[in-house]
Amino acid sequence: ISDQKPLGCWSVKHGQVLTCPVVCNVETHEYVAVHDDRVLRIWKNEDINLDKAFKATLSADVCRLHSLPHAGPLVLFRAGAVRTLDVLLAAPQQDIENVISEEAIRWSGAFMESQQPVVVFTTEKDGDFFVYVQKPKQESVHKYRLEPQELSQPLSFTAYLKDQSVTLLCLCSNDCVYKVLIPLQQDPEEEEQTLPKSLLLNLSVSGSVLKGTSLVVLDKDHVAVLGSLTAPDKEPKECLTIWNTKFQTLQTSKALPLGTSGQLWCYEEKFFLTHGKVLTVIMYKCETSSLAAAVGKLKDSQTPGVTSCVNWNTLEDEEPVVSLQSQESVDLKAESRMNVILKPGPCISELHSISLFQDTPTNVLENKLRHLMSKTQTPDLQATIGSVVTALANRSKANPKYYPQNCLLQLVETRDLSYSLCPDLMALALERKDMYLLQICLQRFPDIPEEITYACLETFLSISEAHLQKTEVDLDSVICYIDVELRNKEVKTEIVENGFSEELDQDMCDTNIPKETRAKSDAESCPVGPQRAALLNAVLHSAYSETFLLPHLKNLPAQQVILFLRYLYYLYVKCSEKVNTTLPGVRSPTINQIMDWMCLLLDAHFTVMVILPEAKELLSNLHKFVRAQVRFYSELNKIEGSLRELQRLNHLRDSQSYSIEVLEII
Repeated sequence: ISDQKPLGCWSVKHGQVLTCPVVCNVETHEYVAVHDDRVLRIWKNEDINLDKAFKATLSADVCRLHSLPHAGPLVLFRAGAVRTLDVLLAAPQQDIENVISEEAIRWSGAFMESQQPVVVFTTEKDGDFFVYVQKPKQESVHKYRLEPQELSQPLSFTAYLKDQSVTLLCLCSNDCVYKVLIPLQQDPEEEEQTLPKSLLLNLSVSGSVLKGTSLVVLDKDHVAVLGSLTAPDKEPKECLTIWNTKFQTLQTSKALPLGTSGQLWCYEEKFFLTHGKVLTVIMYKCETSSLAAAVGKLKDSQTPGVTSCVNWNTLEDEEPVVSLQSQESVDLKAESRMNVILKPGPCISELHSISLFQDTPTNVLENKLRHLMSKTQTPDLQATIGSVVTALANRSKANPKYYPQNCLLQLVETRDLSYSLCPDLMALALERKDMYLLQICLQRFPDIPEEITYACLETFLSISEAHLQKTEVDLDSVICYIDVELRNKEVKTEIVENGFSEELDQDMCDTNIPKETRAKSDAESCPVGPQRAALLNAVLHSAYSETFLLPHLKNLPAQQVILFLRYLYYLYVKCSEKVNTTLPGVRSPTINQIMDWMCLLLDAHFTVMVILPEAKELLSNLHKFVRAQVRFYSELNKIEGSLRELQRLNHLRDSQSYSIEVLEII
């Protein structure tokens, strides 16, 4: 989510359905999934086709998968039995016993207790609720009955492990949260116990009642509840709330006007929930609570016990950038990143005040920023600087004569910012044709949307050479392989190191182009100037998803496609001159980046390239060069065994002796 790029996408065949959430086996770095209730799939990140992944058909329906560190995945069957994944894989068709009878599993969780996995799940039958505790490695099962609550039914469960007992929290339909203590040790011969429920929290405040749908435990004194807040004579509104269970107070809430799915997840001090059609990620931090903080009377931020405080307003104006549409590849982007601060320090307060100085002269602003950037970094400084950049960008949009380029460059170059923290910056740089700022952003931002990457590429290819020669650009990525002074002079270059020689391969392509009528080859000199080359290199380094970039690339004009392909072909040949296929210089493109972009362009414009007469020679050269390299590497593969044998003989030979040997490779 930090990079806002899809790292992988796998799908089952048409007609198949994933029937429980996928988990990751942290021990083997594998994914484990179940589709159609009984078919188990296991695959790794590098696997592309899920249909070719490991498959095992089980003898019973699976309810849920759980993954625990240092224990491996656990499989909970609908019949209530639990197996570790390794035991199950040893005999996939083994008999699965029925632990429950005519009961439906409503919730399950897994914990580690004394280095042993424990699975706890709740079931329902005819309005009665039960709790099961299983230790699969000890083959023990304990069953408890939940104390019934009049005129109320459990809606959601969550649990945590503490002091060798599981604390189960129940969110009930009477707008209350109850606590149930579940012992992990029980005499097997003891009859079924009824576990009493104690009231933990009443979800009402000042006449308003929260109709909760899900809850998560944050720490021993705080829970988060997602639901709909209702009040007399007012429309219900969905919101996320944090409650202090120790003092029975509502700590903070966040309205969610676009609606949610009713599900809430919590992982590593971050909330995850769907808000409308986007995934929202909210950071939080809970510290030791005190009564003064709980009732809002805390005056001194240095008091030893302070409560959690979520700053909902940080970057609240950032627009959602990607919808969770029903498609095979989904790009999940954070709607907003809301940081937690207890009390703004002096550095943060000054930075926030800068964003309000709409009339501050540029030189004063630069000095102020330089002074503040030298101060010690605080946890929320990055997000605050993003707000400052956004404020400067908005001021520039409102005033066409105002453009603090030095300030913006200073902020981008000295801080690890991202596109999502200042989404208006690159749009402003495109509008002002600030090539240098765009180049730096492409080099440093890990989460640039494909639409913006394409806009930068189109700008870099369309801008005039005369304008570029007057533009300041970082040339570190090209200075080592493009001769700036002699670029326009004809330099004859013959590439033979990696298997390509023009004289040897004239017969490899059916397209014959007379030498005397041909212009200088694209492989002999760079088809673009060093400034444009450096900008294009920044695009090559930018992260992207092919699924989202291809539709934009199809809009690139044909002449710009040819120019970009000629430059990529030039880089490809330059890489092939080196044994390690690596270009010299800082942030130079890699052979994989070059090849990926060539394939992208040809996929987007292949028909146009075939029809255009001016692309004929370029496609011919590409075809000839690639075929020559394929043949060269094919020949290398043929002698691979002989080369390994030679390497083995070198190890056996006495290094102190001198000899001349002639080895014949047949």
